[in-house]
Amino acid sequence: MGNLPLGFDEMLTADSRPRPPYDAYDAWYSSQDPAHLLQKTRDAENIFRKTGITFAVYGHADSSEKLIPFDIIPRIISAREWRRLAQGIEQRVLALNAFLDDIYHKQEIIRAGRIPRELIERNKTFLPEMIGFKPPGGVYTHIVGTDIVRTGEDQFYVLEDNARTPSGVSYMLENRETMMQMFPDLFTRIKVRRVENYPYLLRQSLASLAPKGCTGKPRVAVLTPGIYNSAYYEHAFLADTMGVELVEGSDLRVIDGRVKMRTTRGYEAIDVLYRRVDDDFLDPLTFRPDSALGVPGIMDVYRAGNITIANAPGTGIADDKAIYSYMPEIVEFYTGRKAMLENVPTWRCSEPESCAYVIEHLDELVVKEVHGSGGYGMLVGPTATKKERTEFAAKLKARPANYIAQPTLSLSTVPIFVNKGIAPRHVDLRPYVLVSDKVTIIPGGLTRVALKQGSLVVNSSQGGGTKDTWVLED
Repeated sequence: MGNLPLGFDEMLTADSRPRPPYDAYDAWYSSQDPAHLLQKTRDAENIFRKTGITFAVYGHADSSEKLIPFDIIPRIISAREWRRLAQGIEQRVLALNAFLDDIYHKQEIIRAGRIPRELIERNKTFLPEMIGFKPPGGVYTHIVGTDIVRTGEDQFYVLEDNARTPSGVSYMLENRETMMQMFPDLFTRIKVRRVENYPYLLRQSLASLAPKGCTGKPRVAVLTPGIYNSAYYEHAFLADTMGVELVEGSDLRVIDGRVKMRTTRGYEAIDVLYRRVDDDFLDPLTFRPDSALGVPGIMDVYRAGNITIANAPGTGIADDKAIYSYMPEIVEFYTGRKAMLENVPTWRCSEPESCAYVIEHLDELVVKEVHGSGGYGMLVGPTATKKERTEFAAKLKARPANYIAQPTLSLSTVPIFVNKGIAPRHVDLRPYVLVSDKVTIIPGGLTRVALKQGSLVVNSSQGGGTKDTWVLED
């Protein structure tokens, strides 16, 4: 298994000089004792362990909670770079919301021939129950995580759109808090835009979309599948930092046409439910009858306009990687302008010619499941063995519509701190977006880093780690 070539180094030029966003940081780093920084790495690990910043990996013999690796060298983005990114992200998020509203109402994009009808109607994430229904405020995607990769000085691509229940924001917040705790002097030297007000902004954004019948201060709650969910730490963290209740399906019931929560004072109505439970499990009367995670009858309350569910049921279709391949057309159709952020070129394996090309060039491509996430169910062709490619080709032939393929991009790198100093590793970026009557993009986001040399897989479930992301003030 060979390694892929290193990509654009965001910190250093080819002659090892710092790029402008890193000037002040490099001057600070050069004055540090490596032994001191190594101790800081251990300190960070201890902070994460004491705080309980963990995740679980499903399907492994050892599915115990794991500590997410954290690297102490920040990823730094200039104010100019961020402005460009933020404009492109806002355009894309607004187009996604317009797309969801359209496919559940007039379906003009289908009638215009810009997207095949069967791609929507045969998609398991398309919910017929949402047809003709407009959620409070007309917002479907209240919280979006847009995965972005970089390949050059001014070359950014959207890798995927997370419009269902994007995770990882707790790591973004804990990364910043840890860095401020360990290196307070750095934050006096370098002016970095804030991310720590995210919980306040999230609660404000959710409360602003309470149903019309809500009187007084809206009651917000976070719905979790429970302690065995891989992201339970984050669910509890967000409820705590927002100052709202963390509830499970068993804590809720429908009474008098409202979703109510069991409290010491009896049952009290909830206006906004930030759900971290998948559509299938949300309402056993509407979807899976065997679900013990949801609330029987919640969809009736929702469709009657008596609760806001964030993100709206049926938004999963915007996560679909086959839909992703049409995003340039979707953005242009709803905004009237070309997409400011490009898609990665994509082959749809549902199309026979494309599938034949992909099978022939498996050694050059990354192949992903259209509904996949977390780095599972994918093949990174250039680093796969011949046996792995042969086995994957058989899967492709059996279920071509289940896959898309993309070229192997040379992702940008940011140095990580290792025993011998610094070493470049590939990164991606997940900025978080809040949508209400306005779009709020948190300056920075979660930088995920592939800790293995040459690896392109940054997911924590696949051995990746995280970094603090700094967006510089003007």
